[in-house]
Amino acid sequence: MDLVIDLKEITREFVVGQQKVRALRGINIEVQRNEYAALMGPSGSGKSTLMNVIGCLDTPTAGSYLLNQKDVSKMVDNELAEIRNTEIGFVFQTFNLLPRYSSLDNVALPLVYAGWSKKDRLERAAEVLEMVGLGDRMDHNPNELSGGQRQRVAVARALVNNPSIILADEPTGNLDTKTSHEIMDLFNEIHAQGNTVILVTHEEDIAEHAKRVIRLRDGLVESQGL
Repeated sequence: MDLVIDLKEITREFVVGQQKVRALRGINIEVQRNEYAALMGPSGSGKSTLMNVIGCLDTPTAGSYLLNQKDVSKMVDNELAEIRNTEIGFVFQTFNLLPRYSSLDNVALPLVYAGWSKKDRLERAAEVLEMVGLGDRMDHNPNELSGGQRQRVAVARALVNNPSIILADEPTGNLDTKTSHEIMDLFNEIHAQGNTVILVTHEEDIAEHAKRVIRLRDGLVESQGL
């Protein structure tokens, strides 16, 4: 089995005032390479906390997390930052683009941290923008783009490093219905090209694009759709 993600007995506790809140209560999930999974759950189910753990934005209180056979649950901040930059492509609901940068420079940004030369960065960024259908918008800043085009720039930025997983948090949350369908078609294409995609959403029609739905409730996996 070629596992990209292997979560075993993951718990995450927060101290709020005098209380200990158990956001995750022993999560066991395996995701294979080139899977397309959706993570769903009502507010307070733990899905945002789990997404932060999977994305190496947070570390679990207990349990083990192997990402490409590397145990990231024991890593310190600078090691996690490197993993985030090389292994994970993030797509956020709010796009998170730098307003004064062109599409090309926004997409090339992760390659700056990865130490690529300027020429190679720009070539690779242009290639990925072409792939997401924005070859004619490379010099435009975010305020010159529609919401759907901004999200395509964000998707291109997530793909630029050839990451192990694409982690998309409510990627259509700020888009109208037609644009949402276009962005989900783009994710279907990305998956068809061999990428592992994990989608976090509360919308059933968006989750239907995934091949498997993992449902959380009260910090536990309710069903995995295997």
